[in-house]
Amino acid sequence: MSIDDKLEALRARHADLATALARASGGEAYVRLAKEYAELEPVARAVDEIEAVGREIASLDAVLAEDDDPEIKAMASEERQALLARKAEIERRMRLLLLPRDEADARNAILEVRAGTGGEEAALFAAELLRMYQRYAEARGWRFELLNASETGLGGIKEAAASIAGRDVFARLKFESGVHRVQRVPQTEAGGRIHTSAATVAVLPEAEAIDVALDERDLRIDVFRASGPGGQSVNTTDSAVRITHLPTGIVVSQQDEKSQHKNRAKAMRVLRARLYDRKRAEAEAERAAARRVQVGSGDRSERIRTYNFPQNRVTDHRINLTLYKLSEVLNGTALDEIIDALLAEDQAMRLAAVE
Repeated sequence: MSIDDKLEALRARHADLATALARASGGEAYVRLAKEYAELEPVARAVDEIEAVGREIASLDAVLAEDDDPEIKAMASEERQALLARKAEIERRMRLLLLPRDEADARNAILEVRAGTGGEEAALFAAELLRMYQRYAEARGWRFELLNASETGLGGIKEAAASIAGRDVFARLKFESGVHRVQRVPQTEAGGRIHTSAATVAVLPEAEAIDVALDERDLRIDVFRASGPGGQSVNTTDSAVRITHLPTGIVVSQQDEKSQHKNRAKAMRVLRARLYDRKRAEAEAERAAARRVQVGSGDRSERIRTYNFPQNRVTDHRINLTLYKLSEVLNGTALDEIIDALLAEDQAMRLAAVE
């Protein structure tokens, strides 16, 4: 099927969906139709724009062929060039719309942050990264829910998990997975030497029950008494939950809630997300060629970004982008500059792969 035939088929499907929506009475069928209609709306609109520009160009071609007035021909030629540039931009936008979309892009996400090498300094940095994503989520109107956090005595975190819900959460955060490195002088460093520490970030698309089939016989569920910060009440009952998925060995612990039932529900959300992420990674491994046109490999051990405090610098190593606004990145206000650049690079690489 040619690109024109494909576009015409998509526009016809968009028109059919409009008719079906007008007749639908609601329920799951209506929601499914409305979602598909919304996804096709930008494509249908782009096709209409290109056809309208094409008609204008044809009209100007007639003027250039038939009119002998030099001034009119000059004006028509100038306008034609502007329309050709506009048409090229619409076609580029259309090619982006036709790129295969990661079906997980529209999902909510489970964010996991873990301290890496660097002891307490790494734990403090992990806590700063967690706050960065929380502030970024709040600025975008997303809902940020802390699921679990293992804190240190000095305000750092050994590891934490959070749920982030909103529009296209995973699409914007998926390139944050990897090793984040910090270079600075720790407050406890008397000699003023710069230390390098690291934290690992994992962004997982949140899975639905239908995405991952879980057999209770594959789960070992242990309950125990919660420990650490949280007050005396958290330690009086066996409310903490540890779930082990026996086939894969994945272990998830949850103890922030006083209710064993709530802890189990949260742990299951994280477990499903990890299993779904594993399933996606296996599918991607089978499409090895596709991985070569991605921004980064998605490997959790890949160093993706450095935060250098003495130079007020943040560098994303995958796209060689450096911003001298470290505090703005960490408070979430400048993080979009990095994410937008990563998304643009990903789009450019995928377009080059199909052209």
